[in-house]
Amino acid sequence: MKVLGITGGVGSGKSEVLRYMEEEYGAVVCQLDEVAKALQKKGTDCYDKIIEQFGLEVTGENEELDRKKLAAIIFQDENKRRILNGIVHPEVKKWVEQDIIEKKKRGVPLYVIEAALLPEAGYEDICQEMWYIYTEESVRRERLKKSRGYSDETISRMIRSQSPESVFRKACHIVIDNSGTFERTKKQIGEQL
Repeated sequence: MKVLGITGGVGSGKSEVLRYMEEEYGAVVCQLDEVAKALQKKGTDCYDKIIEQFGLEVTGENEELDRKKLAAIIFQDENKRRILNGIVHPEVKKWVEQDIIEKKKRGVPLYVIEAALLPEAGYEDICQEMWYIYTEESVRRERLKKSRGYSDETISRMIRSQSPESVFRKACHIVIDNSGTFERTKKQIGEQL
């Protein structure tokens, strides 16, 4: 089984690439954000550790974590962000490692781990290759306006909050240029697989 890491900035078209890899290559896609959300549900070890550190004020009426409240805290305090990452990231990684073992037993040919922050997340030891889905900023902006209705200001803030292109290029073995037609992107994927 080949294990790939896929990353790229907001609006780069990662979702479309992942869907294509599932349909065309039988890939199992693991999105780290989704795993993290599942592992932070009420009743999990992660949840308990987060409440222990941040208190019940980061929960909503149903006592589940309120992501907006938590985000407001961690984006204003680097130390608190480190604490949260120290709770969540090791649990996510452990879950992914177990999932890879399970999928390998089932004969899955391709396992794809996706995260916008993959270069910083420490998955180089798990992934045989890291792919950067590169897309020109003007194309990303257009996509985000069309698909999500974001303003220029919101898009600029999101792009600024992510790692610069140089970080992605340095961390990744392969660059897939998704600025043009998706047919061109499919061809690049096929050549790499």
